[in-house]
Amino acid sequence: MYRNVIISCICLMSVCVLLQPDSAQAQSKPWSVPREAINMHNPLAGNAASVKTGKELYVTYCTPCHGNKGKGDGIAAASLKPKPADHTSAVVQSETDGSLFYKLSEGRTPMPQYKASFTESQRWALVNYIRTLAGKHK
Repeated sequence: MYRNVIISCICLMSVCVLLQPDSAQAQSKPWSVPREAINMHNPLAGNAASVKTGKELYVTYCTPCHGNKGKGDGIAAASLKPKPADHTSAVVQSETDGSLFYKLSEGRTPMPQYKASFTESQRWALVNYIRTLAGKHK
C-alpha cells in the first residue's frame, strides 16, 4: 500500500514539474512593464516612516532571495533561476518607482506576486526602501 502511495506521489510531482513553465526561458526576456505602470506616481516618496515600514517588510520577505543588503545574494538565491535582482545596481535603481511597484505587485517566476499579500501602501514602502539601497553594491 505504501509503495503505491509513494509511486503516486512521484508521478504527481513529475507531472507538476513537466507542466511548470520553463522559468529560465521566461526570464530570458526583458520584464515588460506597462506604460501606465511605469508612469505611476509614488504617493509615499520621501516619507521616512514608509522607508522604515519597507525595511521591516524587506527583511522578512525579500532578504531570503535578495540578501540583507539587496545584492541578490540571499540564502535562497543559489537555487533560483534566474538569480534575484541586485537592488543596489544602477539597472534597478534607474527604474521608475512605478516600474518597481508593478514588478513587486505582479511578480514573475521565481519572484512571487505581492499584490494580494501587501497593501498598496506597503508595496510603495518597499519601493522607498529599495531606493535606500542605491550605491551599496560595493
